[in-house]
Amino acid sequence: MEPHELDEVIDRIVAQDPRYAREAYDFMREAVEFTQNAIRKANNNRPRHITGQELLAGIRTYALEQYGPMALMLFHEWGIYRCEDFGEIVFNLVDHGIFSKTESDRKEDFAGGYDFEEVFRKPFKPKQPAAGRPFPPGSTSF
Repeated sequence: MEPHELDEVIDRIVAQDPRYAREAYDFMREAVEFTQNAIRKANNNRPRHITGQELLAGIRTYALEQYGPMALMLFHEWGIYRCEDFGEIVFNLVDHGIFSKTESDRKEDFAGGYDFEEVFRKPFKPKQPAAGRPFPPGSTSF
């Protein structure tokens, strides 16, 4: 599919299903490519179909590498709040012929994948000092 055709299809998807911003679809295409490349590399350069759970893992890694602590904010801005939203986006792309699926692929494969707060926010929260030690050893307070 030519880039301008792809853009037109995504514009139609967003018009039909405005829950997710266009950027969510662009991100998903990039995350699928990232995940496929990682699977291919781990599989002696042989491509194969990726599962929903593998895609969720790839999405997590790709989002953290690309956006770091901003990933969660961007997802929320794009209308993505849980792993099931990734499934909705993937199947919108499948329904419009951009992605393919196997007989066993289902939206439910994305259900309960991971907690967004744990995955996208917690790694960037400051560490709490040990109880009774508000400052690291050797530091001074005001």
